[in-house]
Amino acid sequence: MNTELAAPELLTALIRQADQAGASDIHLQMTSGGAQVAFRLDGVMTPMGVLPVEVAERVFGRIKFLARLKTYQESLPQDGRIGPADSGTAHDLRVATYPTVTGEKIVLRLFTQTAAHSLGELGLPVAVVDELEGFLRQQSGLLLLTGPAGSGKTTTIYACLKFLAELGGRHVITIEDPVEQMVPGIMQTEVHEARGLTFAVAARHLLRQDPQTLVLGEIRDDETAGLAVRAALTGHLVISTLHAGSCRGVFERLLVMCPDRYAVVAAVELVLNQRLIRRRCPACAGPACERCLGTGYRGRVPVVEWLRVSPGLRARVRARGADQVQAQGTLAQSAREVLERDWSDATELERCLGRDWLPAAPG
Repeated sequence: MNTELAAPELLTALIRQADQAGASDIHLQMTSGGAQVAFRLDGVMTPMGVLPVEVAERVFGRIKFLARLKTYQESLPQDGRIGPADSGTAHDLRVATYPTVTGEKIVLRLFTQTAAHSLGELGLPVAVVDELEGFLRQQSGLLLLTGPAGSGKTTTIYACLKFLAELGGRHVITIEDPVEQMVPGIMQTEVHEARGLTFAVAARHLLRQDPQTLVLGEIRDDETAGLAVRAALTGHLVISTLHAGSCRGVFERLLVMCPDRYAVVAAVELVLNQRLIRRRCPACAGPACERCLGTGYRGRVPVVEWLRVSPGLRARVRARGADQVQAQGTLAQSAREVLERDWSDATELERCLGRDWLPAAPG
C-alpha cells in the first residue's frame, strides 16, 4: 500500500487490490499505532499491513463520506453503501462501522455484479447437482441449506435461481438481506428490519403476489419457519437457509421452531449441509505466489452432505423424531473426494472441518 497517496486514491487502490486478490471483505481496525488492514481471502483473514494514524483517519473519513454516514460519529455503529461510481471499481460496497476499545472498526463487503454460476460450476458432487435439479423441477416442497457463515449457501441459492430462470414459466420471488446479485427474470426484494420489513412480514405480503417459487434468504424465527412450511404444503416451491450443524440438526431446529411434526416432515424435500474448503492455488505449483498473496490457496471448493427425504424417512421421523435422520452423503466422504482429486490438502480440511471430520487415509 502506498500510504503517500491522497485518501481517495489510496481507498480506490485498496479496493482494487482486494478485488484482484479475490477478497470478499476489507477489514480496517483502528488502534493507537494506526489502522490494521486485512483482507478476507477465501474465508480466512489475511493481514495486509498498517495505515499510519493520520492516513487512516483520512481514509475512514472518505469511506464514511462516500457511504453517506456521519463522519464525526465514532461511538455508535453505522451501516451504508458505496456504489461503483464512487468506489472506482465494478463493485457495490456494503459499509459497516463499529466502535471498539482500540478505536473504530470498518468492514467493506465487496459485492460482485457478475452473473450467477450454474449448478454445474459450483464444484458440487454430481449426485447433489442431480438432486437439486430434480427438486427445482418440482411444483412444491421445501429445500433447506445449512452451514456456518461463509459456507457458500447464498452462492448455491443464486445457482438455483439461475436454473429456475433458464427453466422459465414460473413466477419466482426472493426475499434477501441484502440482494447480492441480480438475476434476470427473477423478482428480487430486500428486507429492511429497521422499518419493520422482516423476512416474515415480507413473506406474508409476497405470498399474495401469487409466487410459484419463494426464496427466503434465511429462516430466523418461528413465524418465518411456519410460513415456509405452510407455503411448501400449499403448492409453492420454497428455498431457504437455516443455521444448524448438520442435516439432522436442520430437522431438530425446525421441529422446535415449528412443532407440528407432521407438517415439517411433509414439507421438507431436500437438505444440503455445506462447507467451503480453500483450493490449492493453481499458479503456485510449489512456493506461494503473488497471485494468492502468499497463502498457497486461491478459490474454494464445497464439501457437502445431503439428504433427500424419502417416504420411509418421513414415516420414521413422524414416529420417532429427528434421531432417525441420517445424511446420504457425509462431509467426511466429500472431503475424501477433495483430497483424492488433489484440490486441497489435509491441513486445510482440518482447519475447516476439525480433526474429527478428517477422512481416514485411503488403503
